[in-house]
Amino acid sequence: MRTSSREQVQEEEGLLPDEEIAAQVRDLLYRNMISGQRGGFNYHYTKPSPGTYPYQYFWDTCFHAFILLAMDEADMAKKHMRSLFQMQRPDGFVGHMSYWKRLWPARITDIFQLRPKDALRVYKPHMSALVQPPLAAQAVLRIYQHAPDQDFLNEMLPRLKAYYNWLLRNRDFEGEGLLSIISPYESGLDWKASFDPVLKYDKGLAGLQLFWKVLQVDAHNFFHNYNLPAIYRSNKFIVKDAAFNTIYVQNLEALAQLCALAGDSESAGYYQAQAEKTGRSILKYMYDEADAAFYDLAGHNYRKLKVRTGTIFFPVVLRQVPQEVSRRVLQRHLQQRDGFHVPYPIPSLAVDEPAFNPDESLYIWRGPTWVMFNWFMHGYLLDAGYTREAEELLLSIKRLITKSGFREYYDPFTGEGHGAHDFTWSGLVLDIIRRQQKKDRSS
Repeated sequence: MRTSSREQVQEEEGLLPDEEIAAQVRDLLYRNMISGQRGGFNYHYTKPSPGTYPYQYFWDTCFHAFILLAMDEADMAKKHMRSLFQMQRPDGFVGHMSYWKRLWPARITDIFQLRPKDALRVYKPHMSALVQPPLAAQAVLRIYQHAPDQDFLNEMLPRLKAYYNWLLRNRDFEGEGLLSIISPYESGLDWKASFDPVLKYDKGLAGLQLFWKVLQVDAHNFFHNYNLPAIYRSNKFIVKDAAFNTIYVQNLEALAQLCALAGDSESAGYYQAQAEKTGRSILKYMYDEADAAFYDLAGHNYRKLKVRTGTIFFPVVLRQVPQEVSRRVLQRHLQQRDGFHVPYPIPSLAVDEPAFNPDESLYIWRGPTWVMFNWFMHGYLLDAGYTREAEELLLSIKRLITKSGFREYYDPFTGEGHGAHDFTWSGLVLDIIRRQQKKDRSS
């Protein structure tokens, strides 16, 4: 589809013009933005949704940086990333939630996501004890590429190195380069159906029993005082998530680039080598040739969790994955749409999986379409020459936003919006638009 025909489709279908989408995204982010000072810290972040998600979340903040850069707001993106690392521990750890102004957890599950001593620290800012997909290096690199600032790079680089070193020391339990998550919430894809076998949940559609099983995982970690060696030995929930580890590789490579920009060639080589190691392990352990899919892994023995979630695509973006493998995965599941053939792609779970549920539910990521999936895949598809597929993903998002606004997730068949309102992740459409415009200009 050429640019002119894409614009023709937009006009014929009455989709919002790019300029109107950009204006709405800007309004959305600024309405959800919050800043202040508390406990000796200066914080500045964007709430993913005003009521549902009031805290500063790790990978949400990185998403917001990408969106802000698409709005040409580099200084605001820097404020967000500085705030994210304000409470970084001396060992490099950064939690997946930072509690700034509102200090009480919003849900019962949040309580068990704190270290026991932090559960009582509701009188001052604190962090959760969990992590989230480590997008921070890519966000900082994008900021630097957008508006080179050596002072900002020199400020953030030691923090980034400490953070990724913490992940390497504490979550690569077997030394194979693959990071493990210890809670479903660490994947960023809460209630992901591929975790059901680990949780010993075999009922397909989610229900209250699944809720309690997930709660028990976080309670188990809490009562182990988040002692990672003990949690690993217990093997209650040790999962190597395909998306998490793909993002880890991408960010190790981004960190290597940042080190090179700072003149630290030794560190650049080290992080690039770590990226290569993890990428090779993803191919070795996660790829299933018969299914042409990348699966999450469970436990100490790397058992493949053969559930076709939307993340079976993610590793195709990696340089360590041969082009032939990437081609097979995309042909099988994206082009032939094996289980992923819906009017509004990409669904978070294949439609023929027993757990598939496209409706609004507490148990998210089990069927509905999220803008994040399309955002993640769009860039790779453009670069790899899948022009038509990339444009289809962009048009799908524009249709969703035109029809239902900026929602947390959408019904993949009807496009109806579900979950949180005024949800900022859907603003990633602006980054996709800018990426598509750049490609159009160069072609």
